[in-house]
Amino acid sequence: MTNSIKDNNSPDDYSVKALPQASISESPPICINLTIPSNHAGLRLDQALAKLLPNWSRSRLQSWINNHCVTIDGKTPTSKHKVWGSEQVVILPMDYTVNSVHTAENIHLEIIYEDEWLIIINKPAGLVTHPGNGNWQGTMLNALLHHASQLENIPRAGIVHRLDKNTSGLLVVAKTIEAQISLVRQLQHHTVKRDYLALVLGKVEQSGSVDAPIGRHPIHRTKMSIHAGGKPARTHYHVLEILEGCTLLRCSLETGRTHQIRVHMNAIGHPLVGDPVYSGKPRNLRQLANEILTTFPRQALHAQKLALTHPQTQQILEWEIDMPDDMKKLLQQLRSLDKK
Repeated sequence: MTNSIKDNNSPDDYSVKALPQASISESPPICINLTIPSNHAGLRLDQALAKLLPNWSRSRLQSWINNHCVTIDGKTPTSKHKVWGSEQVVILPMDYTVNSVHTAENIHLEIIYEDEWLIIINKPAGLVTHPGNGNWQGTMLNALLHHASQLENIPRAGIVHRLDKNTSGLLVVAKTIEAQISLVRQLQHHTVKRDYLALVLGKVEQSGSVDAPIGRHPIHRTKMSIHAGGKPARTHYHVLEILEGCTLLRCSLETGRTHQIRVHMNAIGHPLVGDPVYSGKPRNLRQLANEILTTFPRQALHAQKLALTHPQTQQILEWEIDMPDDMKKLLQQLRSLDKK
């Protein structure tokens, strides 16, 4: 079963492609992904970028090149490198290196794996990934700066994707610029595998997919919604277990939009249990089942599996982490209802 609203292709979160000049903001995205047009053939790289990205000075663009924040077809060039058209350029703007607002804090991180290039973290529910929107301290970024001080020189301290504050599970962090570029490109090409466990309201009859573009809600700006002007978003879901009043799903992301699983599941009539934003109410349930489902304090969503290509060895690595205790307890309570 597929639920779809078609839209033109657009890049993943944290990236832009061949932006029209007028659409580039003063604050750059974490990653700029563009193709050198043929009419720029023969120009030096810094000259070509100055024409394509006029909102930033040539000296700033040169600093990004000199600090290895720019790659052409996967290789790091110099400012004097000449372009000939159709080259693929990836830029990680240094404007997202950590500034004085982002301080190191001694916050515990559950690290599943770490080497010279990567950190894999099991983020608990309640921990904000990146400072912002009133959460300037106590975030995973602050914890990362304490754990590995060299991350202060990496855009967003190496963070390439996020989990919502109240979503638990696996996140990857890059420890070098080169690793970050590799991971961003993998996310853009949909080769990072991300599987989630989601408990949704209602009985989901069969597995399926949702193909519907997601963008900022036109009225409620803190929410996301499905609309034709949004970015393409695809979620595949598989039924794992049907319980009273709800269904346990495995959701696999093909894209990585903000609130993607929460928005897509709500759109097909099965919002996540405990979701405070895209909420729904259990229907026609026994009082005990209704109480169990309505009192769970967060969205029942856990990033269970993560697989990617190691940026240095090119080996495919995979991690899996069990759901946290609060979701385990919730499932135990629901399963016990079937025995009564």
